[in-house]
Parts: sequence; structure tokens; C-alpha cells
Amino acid sequence: MVNPVDSLGLGFDVPKAAREGDLGQEDFMNLMLTQLRNQDPFKPMESGEFLGQLAQFGTVQGLAGLQTSFDSLASSLVSNQALQASSLVGRSALASTSTLGITAGQAVAGAVDLPATSSTVSLAIRDSSGQTVRTLQLGAQPEGLVPFAWDGRTGDGTAAPAGRYTFDATYFSGTESVVADTLVRAPIDSVLMGADGFSVELRGIGELPFTAVREIRNDVVTAAPAAAGASTN
Repeated sequence: MVNPVDSLGLGFDVPKAAREGDLGQEDFMNLMLTQLRNQDPFKPMESGEFLGQLAQFGTVQGLAGLQTSFDSLASSLVSNQALQASSLVGRSALASTSTLGITAGQAVAGAVDLPATSSTVSLAIRDSSGQTVRTLQLGAQPEGLVPFAWDGRTGDGTAAPAGRYTFDATYFSGTESVVADTLVRAPIDSVLMGADGFSVELRGIGELPFTAVREIRNDVVTAAPAAAGASTN
């Protein structure tokens, strides 16, 4: 029996794969040519069906190419972010945390995240045993970030020993005392990249997700000017 495809003299030859990435195309063409050569000459494949299979194959190939492009773009974006993140090392970050390890007498700067205007805002500084070593009275403050500065001294004026300290803020809402979130400023020692994104290693604090950082400054700050009207007890 004469093969109807061969008799057309179209010279179909199976393309040879030049590289591993072309194996999918070669396999498809092998399948299509085998199907054409072995079809029933009295019931040939409809041209529409043939073109439909070609279109499906083209769609699959296009999606594969698109995925490759997206992978390449994602890799490029990660590399670019890593390069930008490396420039953060040495700068100071204001991060959402209430604890900080300090050296003896080290000054500390930070802020209280005040959700509403208050007539009285205070900050209790406690050592690792939970004892209050100093209380800062920040007075009446508007809603927003209220800066504070601790000079590293206890209530009696002596330098606080090295250790880990906790900064607990409270404010009055009407007649009720409410706890407020605190933020501490510390130098960025390193930037870490993981599956869940970037994180920063802050001196005296440890590793925090980058989302915990509220502000970054170009200088390393060990203390900030005291808030206007602030007093100490």
C-alpha cells in the first residue's frame, strides 16, 4: 500500500534535536508523522483536527517559554534586591521591638507608637530581672511615633550595667492606662535572605523580618534628642 503522505512528495523528515530543550518538539513531530503514516487512507485525519493538535502543542510550548521568562525575571529581581539590601548594612533602623541588649551606660533611642492623642505618655525601662531602673515621662503627645531617648543611666544617676533591657510604654486614654507598642533604634549589622524574604540582623536585638523595620537612617545613631517636654523620674 502506498502511504498517502509519502506519495505527496513533501519530504517530511523528523527534525533532529540540537539540544535537550528541543526533545519535546521532536517527540511531538515523531508522534504526528507516525499518526499520518499509519492512518486509514479511507478515513484520513481531518485537517482541522491536525491543525488543532498543532495549536495545542504551540500553546504548551508558549507557556513553557513564558515560565522560563518569568523564572529569569524573578532571579534578576532577587539579585537586584540583594544588591540593594546590602547597602543597608551600617545604617540605623527603627524596629518594632521592646527589648535591646546594651553595653554599660549605653544610650538608647527609640519611639512609642501612639495610636491616639494622649495627655500622659510614660516609658518604663526594666532590666532582665524585671526591675524598673528608670521611668521616662514623655508628657502629652499627639497620635503617631513619639521619640524617646534614654541616656543609659538608672534613676539614681549611675550607669546601667550591661545587659538586656525592656522598654514598656503606656498612655492614658481617658482615665484608663493602656499599653503602647515601642520601637528601638539599632545599627544594621547584616541582611539575610531566606525563602520567606529578607530579614535584618540588628545589633543588640537579633534577627527581625524586614517588615518589622519602620524607618532607616543613613547614620548610626546611639541616642536621639529628648522629646520636647520630656522629663525623667
